[in-house]
Amino acid sequence: MAVKLNPFSSLSLRPFVKAYLGKLSPKSDGFRVILRTMSTQQKLNLRGIYPPIPTAFDSNEDISYEKMEYNLKKWDTIPFKGYTVQGSNGEYAYMTYEERVEMVRRVREIVPKSKLIIAGSGCESTRDTITLSQKMAAVGADAVLVVTPCYYKNGMTDLAMEKHYTAVADNCPVPVILYSCPGNTGINLSGEVVIKLAKHPNIIGFKDSGGDVAKLGNIVHKTAGQDFHVIAGSASFLLPALAVGCSGGICALANVVGQEVCDVQTLFEQGQQKEALTLQHRLIVPNTDVTRKYGVPGMKAAMEWYGYYGGPTRSPLQPLSEEDVNKIKKDFQDNGLL
Repeated sequence: MAVKLNPFSSLSLRPFVKAYLGKLSPKSDGFRVILRTMSTQQKLNLRGIYPPIPTAFDSNEDISYEKMEYNLKKWDTIPFKGYTVQGSNGEYAYMTYEERVEMVRRVREIVPKSKLIIAGSGCESTRDTITLSQKMAAVGADAVLVVTPCYYKNGMTDLAMEKHYTAVADNCPVPVILYSCPGNTGINLSGEVVIKLAKHPNIIGFKDSGGDVAKLGNIVHKTAGQDFHVIAGSASFLLPALAVGCSGGICALANVVGQEVCDVQTLFEQGQQKEALTLQHRLIVPNTDVTRKYGVPGMKAAMEWYGYYGGPTRSPLQPLSEEDVNKIKKDFQDNGLL
């Protein structure tokens, strides 16, 4: 019996695929046909929790891969579905393309092959996003997470977003996940565009950090039967998102209290709604502290209390004052997390 292989889902075959595609022009019809054919042979199951891991910087603001590996080995004791590398909490906006790719390569080498690696590959231009997405795939990413371009906000219309993501998906050798993070970008990817793009064979999901649960539920409803995953972008609304059919979460708080974030989904799926709700309530304020209120500096400070390496942020982000760190700690204590 003939066995169909998807080269893009097998790390061992990626060098072959990369070499073969390297003989074709990225603009050629052959290149696009191969990508579409391979990407549709196997869909990834994204259901679960993913921490958007921070970048471990040393005192000189250089990446410490030793500290990164230390964190990854601690996180491996938690039932995460995988890791998001170079998302917003990875401070990707302050990193070179080379650093971003190298970090994904290192993470893929360290974590078990059973864990999915979702690589942030969004850039301001479509052509840079395509190039970076291809490089992320070549070093082992199972999927790419593509944040909306945002610098020329007035030009980022629904049509611009549709064309941007279609071009990226047409030219990316691994599945694409749409990413809307209006708190950072000022761009709220519309539900209508997401529903349209969900029909693309190489677009498999949508991460939303905006918190509009009605929007998430409508997208789940309108894409039913398409093997399309909608993912909560924050632990603050994880349970409501699961209740309207979302597949899981990419949550900053999972870097700090990963087991508790995973437990919300486990309790929900086991039908223990009261317990899930109680736990969700306890996570709301701590989650706000490490996201909207204090951001990455707050998350990195909180990680230290749990034995992880948080370390400094990269400039121009600044460390928190002792007073702010103590406020965060009190919130974690008040909610039974410390």
